[in-house]
Amino acid sequence: MACIYCFARPTHAYLGLSPGLDFETKIFRKARAAELLAAELRAKSYRCQPLALGANTDPYQPIEREQRITRAVLEVCRDFNQPVMIITKSALVLRDLDILAPMAAKGLVNVALSVTTLDRDLARRMEPRASTPQRRLAAMRELTAAGVPVAVLASPVIPGLTDHELEAILTAAAQAGATQANYILLRLPLEIADLFGEWLREHAPNRAERVLSLIRQCREGELYRSQFGSRMKGSGPVAELLSKRFKLACRRLGLNARDAALNCADFMPPPARGEQLTMF
Repeated sequence: MACIYCFARPTHAYLGLSPGLDFETKIFRKARAAELLAAELRAKSYRCQPLALGANTDPYQPIEREQRITRAVLEVCRDFNQPVMIITKSALVLRDLDILAPMAAKGLVNVALSVTTLDRDLARRMEPRASTPQRRLAAMRELTAAGVPVAVLASPVIPGLTDHELEAILTAAAQAGATQANYILLRLPLEIADLFGEWLREHAPNRAERVLSLIRQCREGELYRSQFGSRMKGSGPVAELLSKRFKLACRRLGLNARDAALNCADFMPPPARGEQLTMF
């Protein structure tokens, strides 16, 4: 995927690559991820807590169709009764319903689908190679029908470009079965600020300066502030209004009304190959 706003882009710069074109064309994979995860889960010092897939980049990149790394990781989580949270923009998550549905029955998984806009054309230009917004909503419906708890992540909210859709996104997701919701204000750390500014001037030239001005109003005059606790939501009147709108919409739609905690009590490493089972 090549989302122009992706906060993982600077990782490529850290590795000596371009956060622009290289990020969109060169991808790193952890081929032994499942094997290494299993080893970590077997460590005597490990104490079970939910695992998050997709906190930096999407675990269902297009290459996952062939590599199946995420699927292998989920198989490990299933075998260990390890709870896992998945964040994705891809309908490819439905491929793994045969793993997710039984895990959900044990309280071991939930899936958050990120929806930035319901405008298919804007999504195509802003989030190349991600599933369309309509396919993400359809995935919510299928996951819900299979008993998998679903959340919607309205992310990122872009003031002056997508913020007017916040209530519509939450409504569409609730109608598709989502029971939890969250949002994140657009983040523009490091090289992303210039890349996003260029994208705005090319794809939304009449709105570009207004969008950047509103972002600065949410970031104490800067395009980005990294302080933990405020970097996800921003500050100031514009950010506060966005927060109030989100809370009111969630209350009206019944989102976040139930506890979404995952089950950590049933974690149990399966016997390793060649390991003798205990009597108790």
